[in-house]
Amino acid sequence: MLDLHEALSVNVEEDLLPLSVLLHQRGVAHRIFEESGRQVVVVQHAEQAQLVAALYRDWRAGKLRIELAGKAQRTPQESTLRWRSAPVTVALILLSIGGFLLIYLHAPMDWLAYLTFTPFQIVGGEPVFGNIDGQYWRLITPVFLHFGWLHIVFNSLWMWELGAKVERVVGLLNMALLFLVIALVSNASQFIFSGAGIFGGMSGVVYGLLGFSWVAPLFQPQWRIQPMPTLMLFMIGWLVVCMVGLVQVLGFGAIANAAHLGGLLCGCGLGAAFGLLSRLADDKG
Repeated sequence: MLDLHEALSVNVEEDLLPLSVLLHQRGVAHRIFEESGRQVVVVQHAEQAQLVAALYRDWRAGKLRIELAGKAQRTPQESTLRWRSAPVTVALILLSIGGFLLIYLHAPMDWLAYLTFTPFQIVGGEPVFGNIDGQYWRLITPVFLHFGWLHIVFNSLWMWELGAKVERVVGLLNMALLFLVIALVSNASQFIFSGAGIFGGMSGVVYGLLGFSWVAPLFQPQWRIQPMPTLMLFMIGWLVVCMVGLVQVLGFGAIANAAHLGGLLCGCGLGAAFGLLSRLADDKG
């Protein structure tokens, strides 16, 4: 049986394609696969493992520049790996699509009322809201409700862009915990601000992940998930535009601004906590 030697173990988010091309050019046979949320590079000989580690360090330090001829295409295996590396994010997107379809396909009103923050019944053509009365799933489920094509498309795209990166550095269980806390805070913020009503969408969670992605790397530099400043400027600018009411004036409908702001602040706090704890764990190790 062929004895393989581990040369590298890095975050699954890292793009190792340039390094792989360089190793092929130098005749270093290798394989890259996922294991426990990490990308692992293995080679046939121990001395090759040392060479790969040295090339990786030089490449990341900027001492070695790797030029790719033409535009590299991702293999189906690489694309599958990216999806499989963020199962919680994928599940949340699918649940959001399910919530959108309930509304788009005009599902029975009782189904919708089962997912809102507070239960309601239609009396005389108007919704009459009740109390949660121990139905604690309602603290979370409004995030899956989406009321239009733009709503679900943009939230799903941002959820994948931000959520997948976060999940790959914090892991599946921590990602699930982040989602639950941010969803709870954003939904509760909207309820406290506007009272009983029908609101929903993953936007509060998206803003929470945005705040997490910005703050966490300040405490844990190994987490290379910080959004570009232009993206932060756009997202914060959009939040301000929504909060001053300009979006409603233009006819885009009501916006759950409190959910957005509550999610953002919650994500920033969680980013500081998670990043600091990870940094302290690294220092002790």
